[in-house]
Amino acid sequence: MSRFLLIAGICLLISLAVPTGLVALVEGVGAMPLPFNLHVVDQRLPGIFKLHMLASGAVLVLIPLVIATRRTRAWHRPLGRVTAVLVIAGALTSFPVAYESTSVLPARIGFAAQGIVWLGLVVAGVIAIRRKDRARHAALMLAMAAVASGAIWVRLTTAVVTAWDLPFDPIYACATWLGWLIPLALALALAPISLLPRRVASRRALAT
Repeated sequence: MSRFLLIAGICLLISLAVPTGLVALVEGVGAMPLPFNLHVVDQRLPGIFKLHMLASGAVLVLIPLVIATRRTRAWHRPLGRVTAVLVIAGALTSFPVAYESTSVLPARIGFAAQGIVWLGLVVAGVIAIRRKDRARHAALMLAMAAVASGAIWVRLTTAVVTAWDLPFDPIYACATWLGWLIPLALALALAPISLLPRRVASRRALAT
């Protein structure tokens, strides 16, 4: 059952990640006008904000490719490395973007917290694969992708709130937290033991 849920979640992520990432890339290069709140941040941080948009958008497009090539080392490894570099760039630039955002304080803190978790997961995932702990690496990258999906849910929430003329600030603030916390919790629930270091996992398995 958990495997079915995992596959279903990955399919849903792929179906939403690619169009969201492409929109972010188009907006990042200036081919599509930014929403007003993002336009304000772009004016305050022109280079940093564009880097954030391009790096994060590219990650959303690359994640499905990295997943699809997980059994083909010749493709998976270089794509994974590029994705990891882009995640680091997107996470680091999220901090000044959150600081300069015109959103309410809880939303800005939510963006910064997402950046910290995103950065921590990708670093831990790189360490795991360098130690050849593939199960832990896979679980950490799944968690990283879940955190990345927060961008999808925030955009969908923004569209719904705007279309239905709902109270923007409180709903948006909730979305900036729940948009990545819920997917992360689901990812951790599907692969809890793999997130432990190999030695700790082995000891725990023997103890049971």
